[in-house]
Amino acid sequence: MKIICIGRNYAAHAKELNNPVPAQPVVFMKPASALLVNRKPFYFPEFTKDLHYEAEIVLKIGKNGRHVQPEFALDYIQEVGLGIDFTARDLQSELKAKGQPWELAKGFDGSAVIGDFVSLDTLPGLSNIEFYLEKNGERVQHGFSKDMLFSFQDIICFVSQYFKLQMGDYIYTGTPAGVGPVVVGDELRGFLMTKDGAKKVLACDIR
Repeated sequence: MKIICIGRNYAAHAKELNNPVPAQPVVFMKPASALLVNRKPFYFPEFTKDLHYEAEIVLKIGKNGRHVQPEFALDYIQEVGLGIDFTARDLQSELKAKGQPWELAKGFDGSAVIGDFVSLDTLPGLSNIEFYLEKNGERVQHGFSKDMLFSFQDIICFVSQYFKLQMGDYIYTGTPAGVGPVVVGDELRGFLMTKDGAKKVLACDIR
């Protein structure tokens, strides 16, 4: 099982962090130990003073494949959910300034929160999934998949050139604008818009 993440996939988010808009998907990985499942609490790590939430649509891969062609790409999506890519922003800034990889700031234990998944037939469609994140009851992020720089199809085709996709892999598809810090005691709740309305699929409490 792999956790594949796409960075800077919404232009507004790239702008809010003063990052250039990429010409191709920005890919990084998280180890399996980063997964935080079953709505378990997240324990604030001791190595950062500036921990940020980044809510993202997560694709669960349902079959194996490499060098996936565009016309078949969406067939690899088994289910869709929401996740949080926790980022130690202060540590990430230090690493970027040194030209070093982001893993210490992105791949630490529990940094890949994952919520419940929904079947594709419960969604209005894959072309424009709506989702939002609340922090302590206030909406802080609101995104639409149509605003991604690289679509689900683009991501699957691109990533599969380098890594064989396998059943059970997760792809975090990038976060919209509105990322921000969390502190101990905060409560995060994520919602997907389904055919029946908003469905809470993610819950994470900071301790």
